[in-house]
Amino acid sequence: MTTSVALQRLQRLLPLTRIGTLLRWDRLPLMDRWLVGELIGPLLFGIAAFTAVSLSVGVVFELVRRVAESGLPLLAALQVLLLRLPGFLVLAFPMATLMATLLAYSNLTGKSELTALRSVGVSTRRMVVPALAVSVLMSLLTFMFNDLIVPQANLAATNTLEIALGKALTTEKGNNVLYSRFGRIKQLEGESIKQLTHLFYSRKYLHGVMEDVTLIDFSRAGQRQMLTATTGRWNNSQGMWEFSNGYIVNLDEASGTTTSARFERYFYPLSRNPVEIAKIPSDPAALTVGQALRAERLLEEAGNAKEARRMRVRIQEKFAFPAICLVFGLIGSSLGVRPYNRTSRSQGFGISVLLIFGYYLMSFIFSSLGISGTLVPILAAWSPVVIGLVGGLFLLNKASR
Repeated sequence: MTTSVALQRLQRLLPLTRIGTLLRWDRLPLMDRWLVGELIGPLLFGIAAFTAVSLSVGVVFELVRRVAESGLPLLAALQVLLLRLPGFLVLAFPMATLMATLLAYSNLTGKSELTALRSVGVSTRRMVVPALAVSVLMSLLTFMFNDLIVPQANLAATNTLEIALGKALTTEKGNNVLYSRFGRIKQLEGESIKQLTHLFYSRKYLHGVMEDVTLIDFSRAGQRQMLTATTGRWNNSQGMWEFSNGYIVNLDEASGTTTSARFERYFYPLSRNPVEIAKIPSDPAALTVGQALRAERLLEEAGNAKEARRMRVRIQEKFAFPAICLVFGLIGSSLGVRPYNRTSRSQGFGISVLLIFGYYLMSFIFSSLGISGTLVPILAAWSPVVIGLVGGLFLLNKASR
């Protein structure tokens, strides 16, 4: 078989050019293009309005206070404002989707445009398909922003602010670092069991240095060892921890005797995971999905069940949050297509705020139940989405009668 014949067969099996042609804007049905065009204006207005309001409340007032009271340079304040913008855009996307679908379809209902479509046999469910397509695109855009842009932008904003104020970078500091390590320990009877082998605690981590360190070693049966040091740092060349100015105390459980020694410098074989634990941001929004998964694994290995469970909930929420656009798009279009519905822009804004507040309150409640362990993480994150979709389908069914 010649190469040209093989390419022709492949083209018949995978008609990519035909698929590309079908996906062209001018190949879409006229009604869909018209309805999407009606949605674009309110969508852009909603993004601008909600971003401006949330950005003003969340960042602008604080930056103005910093400029006036702390001497923050105006240029640095503008840089922080621009870097914070993606995070507030992500919050505005679902809210703007709700308001856009509600206003656009309410406006068309008020002008009897949708009544005309019904008179020629177009069903209500078919009318909301363009709104759902736009909502799906907004969900994808929200996920990409939230995972690829927002974490880096928020980190850069925090670093820019603290550098301008002459403070330490937040990525290089942490408080109350706790790390526990588990492994198999051979007992005096010869049996090997899995249990806690090391417990590491540092009161403060700053610029790669652990301060006020306590390390307890349970790795030898019948023996206990405790190390305290003023500072400790990970030594890359040695592949071990380097502790300074401390004591080592050994306890022999069989004889009950203790021995102690003071040191100025001591190397100890333990993984560098305590450093990775210290660098985990307190806000999971500053992490990408990949970073959050790695942080969850580290917390699980460290035996911090509560924080690991909280991280699992946040990971699920990173996938569930973009789906809010689809929920709001379904609810907004279902409310807007109701016959004889007339909603002004101010009314639409008010209704959107009420629905958004109710949805986020429900999400907060379910998230708290997941973090406390009452619900598994996947249910805690996705239950509001499922409830919202069921509610939207109920409204759409009522509007279709």
